[in-house]
Amino acid sequence: MSKIPKNLTDKDMLRDWVEEESIEDTFQKAEQAEKARAKAAAGVEPPANLAKAGFNAPLMDELGRTLLQLRLELAQKGATGVTYKVKRDGENVVITPKYKI
Repeated sequence: MSKIPKNLTDKDMLRDWVEEESIEDTFQKAEQAEKARAKAAAGVEPPANLAKAGFNAPLMDELGRTLLQLRLELAQKGATGVTYKVKRDGENVVITPKYKI
């Protein structure tokens, strides 16, 4: 048995000591990794829908408001089951409502 050195500082006593990883440490590391992945995923925007390419938020808002206004006017006339048909006519896009009165 070797002699225990005397008059050592705490730092000197723990110089070669390495803590073994416990099951608790493993779970904590897994939780931290999951939180990091969730944080990274929250910051990433989903890929843009190709059907909406070229439509920015103000344009989508204006289109939605116009279609809602048309739907309300048709509802005042007694129209039910309003749907829309979209056609392309050269450089123009025509949206026509289909409904029953």
